[in-house]
Amino acid sequence: MTTARNIEQVYGPPPPHWVGDGFPVRGYFSHIPKGMRRLSPFLLMDYARPYEFPPTENLRRGVGPHPHRGFETVTIAFQGSVAHHDSAGNGGVIHPGDVQWMTAGSGILHREYHAAEFARKGGTFQMAQIWVNLPARDKMTEPAYQAITADQMGAVDLPHGRVRVIAGEYRGVRGPAHTFSPLGMFDVDLRSGGKAEFDFPANWNAGLLVMNGHVMVNGRPAKADDFVLFGHEGESVSVEAGSDARMLLLSGKPIDEPVASYGPFVMNTPAEIEAAIRDFQAGKFGHLDE
Repeated sequence: MTTARNIEQVYGPPPPHWVGDGFPVRGYFSHIPKGMRRLSPFLLMDYARPYEFPPTENLRRGVGPHPHRGFETVTIAFQGSVAHHDSAGNGGVIHPGDVQWMTAGSGILHREYHAAEFARKGGTFQMAQIWVNLPARDKMTEPAYQAITADQMGAVDLPHGRVRVIAGEYRGVRGPAHTFSPLGMFDVDLRSGGKAEFDFPANWNAGLLVMNGHVMVNGRPAKADDFVLFGHEGESVSVEAGSDARMLLLSGKPIDEPVASYGPFVMNTPAEIEAAIRDFQAGKFGHLDE
């Protein structure tokens, strides 16, 4: 029999900042003490709450070409559309409900802009991007790209809601994302009075972002823009919605390895970071036009 997972703390929203000119985000892990290690294998989460963009003919609204090495970027679209292109030749547009899962691995350049049609029309934009660490053995893996559309997503219907399974497993339904270490990523949508329950091994890290509404999480209240950080006592997580609510739940087995990070590079040692910078400057990450 499982016991309720303890809640270490409920964090309010950090101050917003802009990434490029297209993503007004809040960096949740950055204001959690030792967040990069405390939430391993997750390194970072930027969340752009709903924001109204006017129509524009600027089809480069977002972030131009930039490098990554040693981890994966996971971009989830809730409202609005994002276009991706990278130096490995991958590209595509994600619409509401879609996910882009990019493995930077040994090194890649990519750019992220509002999709052209969305930019021209304008509208409400809401998204999240999570950085997922790679184990040392996989940090120099070949770059790869998973385009996961809404209709490919695993889904479990509940009496008063739905759980979309991006990665991991929920009630026997597996998410479509391939991962290099054990983890779960769940898009939880509950109507008022709805309830969802999850179980994770006690040694896994776990956190929950409330995107809208207000909920009770293992008996503790949380509201829109709060982040619930779970401790390591107990296994079960129960979420009950006091209003219509949507949440993003992350869980994963920690990668118990040294972490060395510098901007867009996450490796295991300072020497590996220096090598990443040299390789990027030498053009080994490929080429990508604006």
